[in-house]
Amino acid sequence: MSGKIVEIPLLAIRNTVIFPVLAFPINVGREKSLKAVDRAMEGDRLMGIVAQTDAKLEDPSTDELHVVGTAVKILKSVKMPGNKLNVIIQGLSRIKILEFIHTEPYLKARVQMIEEEEIKGVEVNALLMNLREQAQKIIELSPHIPSEASFLVKSIDNPAILSDIVASNLSVSVEEKQELLETLDVKERMDKVIALLGKEIQVLELSNKIQTEVKGEMDKAQREYFLREQMKAIQKELGEVDERQEEFEELKRSIKRAQMPKDTEKVAMKELRRMSRMSPGAAEYTVSRTYLDWLCELPWQKSSEDVLKIKDAKTKLDEDHYGLTKVKDRILEYLAVRKLKADMKGPILCLVGPPGVGKTSLGRSVAESMGREFVRMSLGGVRDEAEIRGHRRTYIGSLPGRVIKGIKKAGTNNPVFILDEIDKLGADYRGDPSSALLEVLDPEQNSTFSDHYLDVDFDLSKVLFIATANQMGPIPGPLRDRMEVLELPGYTLEEKIQIARKHLISENLEEHGLTADHLEFSDEGLETLIASYTREAGVRQLKREIAAVCRNIALQVADEEQDGKAVIGPKEVEEIRGPLKFFKEVAERVARCGVSTGLAWTPVGGDILFIEATAMRGHGKMILTGQMGDVMKESAQAAMSYVRTHADELGIDYQVFEKRDIHIHIPAGAIPKDGPSAGVTMTTAIVSLLTNRPVNHELAMTGEITLRGNVMPVGGIKEKVLAAHRAGIKMVLMPEKNEKDLIEIGDDLNVDLEFRFAGVIEDVLKLALGDDILDGKPRGEQFEKDDEKKKTKK
Repeated sequence: MSGKIVEIPLLAIRNTVIFPVLAFPINVGREKSLKAVDRAMEGDRLMGIVAQTDAKLEDPSTDELHVVGTAVKILKSVKMPGNKLNVIIQGLSRIKILEFIHTEPYLKARVQMIEEEEIKGVEVNALLMNLREQAQKIIELSPHIPSEASFLVKSIDNPAILSDIVASNLSVSVEEKQELLETLDVKERMDKVIALLGKEIQVLELSNKIQTEVKGEMDKAQREYFLREQMKAIQKELGEVDERQEEFEELKRSIKRAQMPKDTEKVAMKELRRMSRMSPGAAEYTVSRTYLDWLCELPWQKSSEDVLKIKDAKTKLDEDHYGLTKVKDRILEYLAVRKLKADMKGPILCLVGPPGVGKTSLGRSVAESMGREFVRMSLGGVRDEAEIRGHRRTYIGSLPGRVIKGIKKAGTNNPVFILDEIDKLGADYRGDPSSALLEVLDPEQNSTFSDHYLDVDFDLSKVLFIATANQMGPIPGPLRDRMEVLELPGYTLEEKIQIARKHLISENLEEHGLTADHLEFSDEGLETLIASYTREAGVRQLKREIAAVCRNIALQVADEEQDGKAVIGPKEVEEIRGPLKFFKEVAERVARCGVSTGLAWTPVGGDILFIEATAMRGHGKMILTGQMGDVMKESAQAAMSYVRTHADELGIDYQVFEKRDIHIHIPAGAIPKDGPSAGVTMTTAIVSLLTNRPVNHELAMTGEITLRGNVMPVGGIKEKVLAAHRAGIKMVLMPEKNEKDLIEIGDDLNVDLEFRFAGVIEDVLKLALGDDILDGKPRGEQFEKDDEKKKTKK
C-alpha cells in the first residue's frame, strides 16, 4: 500500500474521525484551521484531516496529532456568523504524515497518499456477505436509521469502501474509529467492523427485549420510567455505576450527619424514598431535592459555646456602648444564670427607645460578648405571614420563612437574633406577621416551631431573641406580653460628649482618612455642635455633623491649606456648619401672659411644648387648636372646669367666662398631639391669661389634672427631663408620685436641673405664678381696661 507524496495543509479535528468515503460537512472555527482552509481554497482544494489525541486541547502540537488521517477535497465553503466556516468535504484516501513543514500560520505537512489494494477471493466474499448481513440487521433493529440505507449497503461491492461507510456510522468511541482508520489491511479492518457490529446488535436486541417486557399504554411519566429502566438494564449489562444511586447514597449520609430528631429523620428518609422513584426531569424531583437540602443544612444539634466570663462580657459591652446600664445588666444576669444552669431557655427582650440610641448595634455587641453568631431580620414593612413562617411546598418556588433562613445562615441553633423595627409590622390580606411571631417569641412554644415549608418542628428555645422598637403602642398586646421590655431613653449632653469622644470622632476620622494629628474637638466645640445643630434623643445626627466637620478638614488637608492640628471650638463649628439651627428660646416664648412650657414624650425622644391661651370677646366658648387628640381635649376641658370652679380663689371675675371666648393653641399645628400629661400646663396657661401674670420662664411642667385639682403621675419622665435639659430649662415640675422615676436620671442632670413636685394644682400655680395667686384678690384688669376703651370709642 503505497502512493504519491504531496505537501498539503492540515486541519486538526476533535471528537470525530473522517473516513475516505462520501461527502461530509464540518464546522471550522479555530484560527489555524480557518487559515488552512483558505490556503487549500487558493490551490487545488486538497487538504488533510487528522484527529487530535486529546479533544480538550485548543491548539495541539504536532506530537498531539494522530499520524494517520484522511485526504479530502473541499467541495464547498460557506461563511457562518462568529467568524466560522461550514465546509463540505469529500473523502479521497487515507494519508500518513511523513513530516511537518511548518505549524504557523497553519499546519502544513508532507504526507503519503495510501492507495487501497483491490482484494478478491472466497474469504473476502464471505467477509463481505457477513458485513452486509450484520449491517442489514442493525438497520432493522434501529428505527432511527432510514430504510434507504439498506439499498446503499446492498449496492456497494468494494469491501474497503463498504467497511469504511459502516465504520463511519458506528456508535463507537473516537479511539475505536481511529483504530479502524489506521487499519490498512482491508481483511483485518472488515473483521474489526464485524466485531463492533456484533456488540451493537447485542445492545439493540437487549433494548428490544426490554421493550417487549414493558407493555401497555404509557403516558409521559410512564415513558420516563420506562426509559429509566432501560438505562438501568443497559448499565447493568455493561457493568457501569449508577450515578443517581450515588446521589441517593450521599443524601442518605447527609441526613445521618445532620443529627436530626428521630421524627424529622423519618420524614427526610420518606422523602428520599419518594424522590428515588421520580424521574430527574420531573418538576417534583427538584422540589424534593431542595427540601432535603434544607433539612440537611439546618443546625439541628450544632451550638456555639457561650463565653461565660462575666467580666470579659461586661468589658466588651462597655467598650462598644456608653451608658445603657439597664440593658447591659440584664444581659449579664442572663449570662450568670446560664453559667449556673446550662439548659436555660433564651430570654426574649424588647429594646424600646428613640432612633439613634444604639438598639440594633447593641445586639451585635451582645453576640460578640457571648461568643455567639449574629442574625438580623428587619421587620419594617413586612406584611406577609409567609415572610415569617414560609410558604407551603405546594407553591412553585416556595422557601422557608426568614426565621429558618436566619438560623441556617448563622450555622448554629443558638444565635443572637435581632428582630429589628418590630413596631413597623403591617398586616393585609396575606395574613398578620405579628400573629406568626407569637409562636416564635413564646418560650413555651418556640421549642416546637413549625415552618410551613419544612413542616417539621425546629427548636428555637436556645436562640436569644432581641426585638427593637421606637414605641410600644403599635405592637399588639399578645405579642407585647411575650417580651421583656427594656426602655432605652435618650442621652444627656454629657453622655453625648462621652460617646463622641469614645466612638464617633475616631470612627469619622478613620472613615475620612484623617488622624488625631489633623483634628481635635474641644469640649466647648462639641457642646455647641450638640446643642445648636442637633435636637435628637440619640446620636445619629451628631455623627453626621461630626462627619461634615471631618470632610471640611479633609478638604483643607488635601489642598495643603492646613498646617498643624485643627482645634474645633464654637467659632470653628459655626464657620464650618453655618448659622446656628437651634436656640434656647424658652424665656422669650414665655415672657407674655397666657403662655406656659410643657414637656411631652414622642417616639423619637422627649420634647417641649408651648401652650398658648388667649381671650377675645364672645359668649364663653372654648376653642382648641393644634391637632389635639381626644384625650388632650378632655384634659383642656378638665383644666377649664377647674379654673371656673375656683375663679373666686384666683381673683377672676366670673363674667369673663360669659363675655369672652378662650382659645387654647399648641404649636406646631401640623404635628398631632395627644395624652393627658399636658393638663397642669394648660391649667397654668389659662390662669396666667385670666390673672394677667406671666409664667416663670425657667419652669417646665408635666402632669395630669383631675376635676378636684389633683396632679396625677405620667410616663416618659426621663425623656421629658432630657428634653428640658436640651432646651435650657432650669426647673422641672412633675407629679410627686413620679419622684421615684428620678433614679434613672444621671447625676449631671441632677446638678443642672432643679426638680419640684406637686400633689395638687395649687402647688403648681404657686410655683409658676407666685405664692399669692390664691389670695382671692380681684385680677384681670386688662379685660376691664379693654371694655372701658371700647365704651369710650362708642
